[in-house]
Amino acid sequence: MKTLTITESKAQLSALVKQVIQTGRPVTIGRSGTPMVQLVPYKSSGPANKRIGAFTGKIQIADDFDHWDESEASALGLKD
Repeated sequence: MKTLTITESKAQLSALVKQVIQTGRPVTIGRSGTPMVQLVPYKSSGPANKRIGAFTGKIQIADDFDHWDESEASALGLKD
């Protein structure tokens, strides 16, 4: 495919995006006949491995993790 200028690309960006999605072929955009960038279809790297409860049973929290002794509580303004 020929290299489109930036001006041509701006004028028909929506159509170019549609073309790239439908054909799977990249579109080259350049300046003064020199290729500068390519408009290519996005390829997902796969589903994100984020789910609620992913660390269930893998993390242990001490029973006293939220207990402050007198000096710590006073220093943090939690106790008068």
